[in-house]
Amino acid sequence: MPRLGFLIFFLICSQLGIAQYTEVINSRRPGFSDSPYSVGSKVYQIEAGLFYKNIGNYLFFNQEQQAANAYSSKVLGTDVVFRTGQFFEKLEFDIDLAFVHENRDYTIPNGFSVKKLGLSKLTIGAKYLVYMPTYLDKSKEIRSWKKKTSFDKKRLIPAVGVYAGLNTNVLSELHKNPEGLSPRVGLFTQNNLTDKFIVLTNFIGDNLLTEQAEYSYIITATYSLNNQISVFGENQGFFRKNVPNDYQFGLGGAYLISKNMQVDTSVRFIKDERGDHTFLAGAGVSWRIDKHEDQFKLIDSQGNVTKDKGEGGFFSRLFGGGNKSGKQRKVKTVKAKKRKVKAIKPSKKDKKLEKEAKKKAKEEKKKLKKKEKDYKNNYEPPPIN
Repeated sequence: MPRLGFLIFFLICSQLGIAQYTEVINSRRPGFSDSPYSVGSKVYQIEAGLFYKNIGNYLFFNQEQQAANAYSSKVLGTDVVFRTGQFFEKLEFDIDLAFVHENRDYTIPNGFSVKKLGLSKLTIGAKYLVYMPTYLDKSKEIRSWKKKTSFDKKRLIPAVGVYAGLNTNVLSELHKNPEGLSPRVGLFTQNNLTDKFIVLTNFIGDNLLTEQAEYSYIITATYSLNNQISVFGENQGFFRKNVPNDYQFGLGGAYLISKNMQVDTSVRFIKDERGDHTFLAGAGVSWRIDKHEDQFKLIDSQGNVTKDKGEGGFFSRLFGGGNKSGKQRKVKTVKAKKRKVKAIKPSKKDKKLEKEAKKKAKEEKKKLKKKEKDYKNNYEPPPIN
């Protein structure tokens, strides 16, 4: 049954349904887009993979040198994302990093090579679900086959989430931003067009307020072939200042090993407006530690929602106050013993009356028999005239 949820699970985002938490892992690998939904409260998730990137001829304008630069590059690295939901079901925190070994060969303005090992990305951010649509439950429709199989127009209304993060600058020299820290923001949407087909759209602003500011969109479509295998296609566009626009096309798939683990693989091709080409291939695994607990609301006799006195507020939860265990109070249960029902014994008076009634009925029967016998013996036929 847990794997049945994979029918609505996206390779790179997922779970959906009405709640944040899903029975199967909600990973955004191997795509680059993100879902507006969080992984769920008290869920700790790691998404990691290895990748190889071959950049053909990357052309850009160097602000410091005030001259055009171009290079080709070969990159071997690992990307890791740590995700967790805390405090609220709709809120997620994440750390996104990449550690690479890059061999870069510059061709313009001068020819030379550079090799570096280190971080190429380290971003800390948070995501919040702003709007979550609800869909009709057609499984309960039994009167009309047309209504049961027709398209639900509400599925055209997407779920919407917002993201805000900070790009740190603890990176290798090849990837540092000369202007230091920079913000990253995003708007994420998701349409569950069917239980098997999902479309994600991301609009992202990266390295904002710097000369390396970048704006991009990502459109990802996924389809579940069965309870364990899904495939996806993705298109991404990059728009930067002093750099030709890039357009990326990717394909890939994921396999669900268990409800808490999946593996994936993907390939991508990037081409810019000046004919540059970049090839990217990768594979990875997503794994989660699931400590999620469903939240219940207590209702009093008047139908009003009561407050849990042991839960505490936001800051009490943040700094260790309130209900530290986070678990429901245990209630002792007592098993009722089975008792045998004893038959009611009649009293002496009742026994006497019953005996007398039987004796009287016997005597009446005896008298009736004697009367019938006497009648037969003393019968005389009427005289014949």
